[in-house]
Amino acid sequence: RIENANNRVVTFSKRRNGLVKKAKEITVLCDAKVALIIFASNGKMTDYCCPSMDLGAMLDQYQKLSGKKLWDVKHENLSNEIDRIKKENDSLQLELRHLKGEDIQSLNLKNLMAVEHAIEHGLDKVRDRQEEVVMSKRRNEKMMAEEHRQLIFQLQQQEMAIASNARGMMMRGDHDGQFGYRVQPIQPNLQEKIMSLVID
Repeated sequence: RIENANNRVVTFSKRRNGLVKKAKEITVLCDAKVALIIFASNGKMTDYCCPSMDLGAMLDQYQKLSGKKLWDVKHENLSNEIDRIKKENDSLQLELRHLKGEDIQSLNLKNLMAVEHAIEHGLDKVRDRQEEVVMSKRRNEKMMAEEHRQLIFQLQQQEMAIASNARGMMMRGDHDGQFGYRVQPIQPNLQEKIMSLVID
């Protein structure tokens, strides 16, 4: 091990480049299948694999010929699960295209009937949901109408109370000199104006 850190980095860079160059040369000159993986002390990876075979296939071949297990059972099961999910996803994508009316030329009568049944079932669900939305809208409109009626009733009660108070004050002889103001009679169309504001 080279103790000087700078010398160690420079030597690593030179030797690494030399190894990669030799790997390329033996690949071309000898028609060999070569893979090279180098990890620096800082964890940085350098790799090379001959163009005729990818690294995954190279490692699989190494595993078969050497008898050494590079992948444990857990990773194999995970790989199988990934493949299963991919196949299931492809199947669902194909089924979705069939439901859209695409790629149905290859379907037989049984499959076409299944697609038709699925579409009808989906249409029934859409209709049920549409009916729920309409009923909910009607209930909301009914509640709003009832609330509007209650507001109008409360407004009328308040107007009657104001008018009653005004009449009582006028009957007691209130005038400009006593309180400094004159009580104005309720305008006949005030109720209509207030109601129109509430409706708006």
